[in-house]
Amino acid sequence: MKKIAFLFPGQGSQYPGMGKGFYESNQSVKRVFEEVSDSLGIDMAKLCFESTPAELVKTENTQPAILTVSVAMFQIFMDRVGAEPDYLAGHSLGEFSALVCAGGIGLGDAARIVRQRGRFMQEAVSLGAGAMAAISGIDLDSIKKQCLLLQHEGKAVVISNYNSPDQTVISGTAAGVEEASRELTKHGATAIPLHVSAPFHSQLMTAAADKLGDELEKYTYHPLKWPVISNVTALPYQNEHIIKNLLAEQMSKPVQWVYTMNYLASEGVQAFIELGPKDVLKKLAMVNTPKLEAYSFDKPEDMDQISSLSDDEPQTKNFSKIKLLTRSLAIAICTPNKNWDDMEYRQGVIEPYKRIERMVEDLEQNMLEPTTEQMSEALEMLLSVFRTKRTPIEEQKQRFNQLISELGMEEFITGVITVSMG
Repeated sequence: MKKIAFLFPGQGSQYPGMGKGFYESNQSVKRVFEEVSDSLGIDMAKLCFESTPAELVKTENTQPAILTVSVAMFQIFMDRVGAEPDYLAGHSLGEFSALVCAGGIGLGDAARIVRQRGRFMQEAVSLGAGAMAAISGIDLDSIKKQCLLLQHEGKAVVISNYNSPDQTVISGTAAGVEEASRELTKHGATAIPLHVSAPFHSQLMTAAADKLGDELEKYTYHPLKWPVISNVTALPYQNEHIIKNLLAEQMSKPVQWVYTMNYLASEGVQAFIELGPKDVLKKLAMVNTPKLEAYSFDKPEDMDQISSLSDDEPQTKNFSKIKLLTRSLAIAICTPNKNWDDMEYRQGVIEPYKRIERMVEDLEQNMLEPTTEQMSEALEMLLSVFRTKRTPIEEQKQRFNQLISELGMEEFITGVITVSMG
């Protein structure tokens, strides 16, 4: 199996409605949302699905929201694909998601920490007083020189994110970032303001970092199941005892993403899977490590390749019959929807999906293999999903051929499909 790394996005990846499709069709996702809601005393589903962009962009809201969606996607991946990561890495806030998924921090604790982290960040600089901008199309030395020049003039602006060879993010006061962007643009750069509410990873976050350090002292940390890369060092955490120190330091230090990606490539990682809203880190991976594979769990078009990462050699057909059910569920999730009738979607997608999901949970709990009738029901669920989502016939055939290629059972699968389709 390929060596893989999970990537978790940070602030800026949020959007209203993120994770809603997963939430409506998966009990594991609902449990993640419920745990965070209970920890914070707020309705995370309402925050993620119903907030306006202006409300969601507030740092104290964005951080627990992205954490929740990222951990929920990790849970689905492990439930339905099951391929274990060799490394985990998160971009800024995403480092908390990575640590939760690796077992270093409890989800409820992490939710409380990032909620406070967001508040500390916002309190450090009043809304609108700080800014960040992504700079591309110009060499790194020119960006450094411009930041240093403005610092000598008493204007706070620094490099906050080394994202890729052609994308560097600057952070500081709104006036400082605006002037740096303007001057760099004169020399051929492209400067794109980021939709954030505070100047992250700059010296303006020093007071917030101190407060976060005190907050982090209140929690317990655990050994990591898989290596997690620190944004500060671009190297794996040595043990759980340094988690709180590096997370506090991270708030005012630049994100070393280029070095992180280079380290993972040097360790033999062959594929990256982004778990969280949007596909920012997938795109950065394609720039930083163009010879390696990169996928986003939030993009339906990537799901077939993601699902295949759990397979051994393609010719291997040794499997548990329950995999027919779990793969059918995975395909149902990743199939794009073209039907926006809520009632039809509930009857044709959500209800049959939940029925098979409960069936899998019961079988796994009792360590049983599914019967022939249960396997048939899973395939019929998949057909119902295809019909309701208005999936083209050719795409349906490709999906079923994918199942046959992975699992064998061609005669059984073809027989059920033929009878069900009449």
